[in-house]
Amino acid sequence: MSIDIQKTIAEIALERPQAAAVFEKLGIDYCCGGRKPLAAACEEAGVEVNQVEDLLKSAGPDEQPAENWSEQPLASLVGHILQKHHSYCREEGLRLQPLLAKVVSKHGENHPDLVQVEELFTALRNELSMHMMKEEQMLFPYIIALEDAVAHRSSAPRAPFGTVQNPVRMMVQEHDDAGRLTKEIRTLTGDFTTPQDACPSFKALYQGLEAFEADLHQHIHLENNILFPRAIALEDVAQSA
Repeated sequence: MSIDIQKTIAEIALERPQAAAVFEKLGIDYCCGGRKPLAAACEEAGVEVNQVEDLLKSAGPDEQPAENWSEQPLASLVGHILQKHHSYCREEGLRLQPLLAKVVSKHGENHPDLVQVEELFTALRNELSMHMMKEEQMLFPYIIALEDAVAHRSSAPRAPFGTVQNPVRMMVQEHDDAGRLTKEIRTLTGDFTTPQDACPSFKALYQGLEAFEADLHQHIHLENNILFPRAIALEDVAQSA
């Protein structure tokens, strides 16, 4: 199986559902950094393109094919993001925050980086909370109304933000900010590697933080690489009608 190394990471992730797990394993950014060509992304992550090809080949097709969100209605995609990713982000954040405080209180003296991890995770949760609220209250309802208007050939809804490109630009920037915070957490935790003196709570914390990061990557991928481009294209259609 050959891969066009000039294709972007996002394009490959869209074409091959199993690619996201491979990229996650190799530390290749397919969400915020999805606009980079494969060759450049591999160089940045310090992995060989051949290694990516081999892992994709061995992964094979998913046993249960992933939903093709490039073809599903935007309302369905928004519903999926809300139910799977926004809910997870809030619920898991509520679970991890006290667990993190507990581990810091017990191990912070011997592992001072944990204090900074707690600060970064708190900042990440706060940023995501405001970010998701803006999406849920303004951007997502507009996208759904826009799709409905195009489907019924009616007038496009009034956009309080001028054009959908304006909030999309802001959301992408906030995604980049969240991505930087998760990278800092990963670096401080040594790729979520627990020390020898780690207790079960310490291990559970790192497992949870790593899962939180992986879900956020998929969340951002769906928005940056599918929802937002489709919304922009749909608005162009509505304005030209």
